Amino acid sequence: MTVGSPTKLLLDYSIPIVLGNMFQLLYNAADSVIAGRFIGKDALAAIGMSTPVTNIIILSVSGICIGSGVIMSHQYGAGRYDMLRKALSTVLCLGVLLSLLILGAGLVLTPVILELMNTPEELLETASSYMRIIFFGVPFTFIFNALSAGLKSVGDSKTPLKFLLFSSVLNLLLDIVFIGILGYGISCSALTTVVAEAVSAGLASLYIYRKVPELRLERKMFVIDMGILSSTLSYGSATALQQSIQPVCKLLIQSAVNALGVDAIAAFNAVSRVDDFAFIPEQSIAAGITTYIAQNEGAGKTERIREGIRRGLMIEAAYGIAIGLAAFLLRKWIPMLFVHAEEAGTRAEAVKYLAVMSFFYVLPAMTNGMQGMFRGVGRMRTTVVATSIQAGLRVVFTYLLVPRMGLTAIPLACAGGWIFMLMFLIPMAAHRFGTRKTTRAPS
Repeated sequence: MTVGSPTKLLLDYSIPIVLGNMFQLLYNAADSVIAGRFIGKDALAAIGMSTPVTNIIILSVSGICIGSGVIMSHQYGAGRYDMLRKALSTVLCLGVLLSLLILGAGLVLTPVILELMNTPEELLETASSYMRIIFFGVPFTFIFNALSAGLKSVGDSKTPLKFLLFSSVLNLLLDIVFIGILGYGISCSALTTVVAEAVSAGLASLYIYRKVPELRLERKMFVIDMGILSSTLSYGSATALQQSIQPVCKLLIQSAVNALGVDAIAAFNAVSRVDDFAFIPEQSIAAGITTYIAQNEGAGKTERIREGIRRGLMIEAAYGIAIGLAAFLLRKWIPMLFVHAEEAGTRAEAVKYLAVMSFFYVLPAMTNGMQGMFRGVGRMRTTVVATSIQAGLRVVFTYLLVPRMGLTAIPLACAGGWIFMLMFLIPMAAHRFGTRKTTRAPS
């Protein structure tokens, strides 16, 4: 990314990530669609109860890997391949240790977590079974995200897409066979997800070992470099904290929704999948901006950074407007993917939500783009503060408005949080990237 048109580079890099993250979302989306259609709204609601908790873990894992990816991009841009391999080894070893801790804690604490979320009594057993099995996929999720970060740091965002495509299709086929045809329950839905995650991690490991010598790790290389660990934790923990703030916010919002009944819970799960498909590409474009800036920082080509930022924000804005228009036009048909025709209450709640939220998708497009800018120059704390502002206000507005307006209050609460977040970020971005020279981030 240190030579050539910024727009072309950002699109070439971001589009495979967008598609890859879309396929990753298909893991849970397939579970929701098939469970809602073949098992019923209780199963759809139970998966919805589990999703905020599992997202906290998945996005925390992703955050650590994103932070490590910034370090690896710096090393690759500077041509330090030994340090690149040490960075990959460090994040993999760290990931295995953290994953095992998360798995153990999840198996023990699942019932407690669900009770704290005000889960309806009739959903407790179903949601608990689903969530406990999903925890077994955490180690595979970490390994795949770490290896993907390594591939992306050397400019290869297409190969992870291929593995996600294969594993997503595998997950879908397994769901159709074991749930749609053979009639197994929600536990089987969780198990197929874990199997697909394991396959994607295995494929990425095999590809790197055979095809990418810059990232190939021999057995003796699997050690933690304390210097790189310090940088990884500095970058990664801030990014992980930022990534986890949103699902924690979603967890609190889910508790407010739970008081509205099973129809609202099921509808919120359905529209949350739509939100995910809207937000993830915005985050993926931001990842492209981050890598673009990081590589140019590592190569010392600071003159290219401001033009890349301008082009990246234009791409974000265009996408946000397009996805909002699509969601508004399709708002009456999208809920039909998740619920039976006779469940009119659930469908009506979902349609009303999408009619409002579709007008606001451009706002997170801009906040994500700006956060990508700050991550690229190592300003992780700025992104944490900004995300905390958005999430905190979103929760406050939700608890104030939901009792009065129902589920349609949540898009308004989100919009309020995004607007205040932009009010915080825009002046800082103008000061940091306007007329001043960019400052090289620590490697």
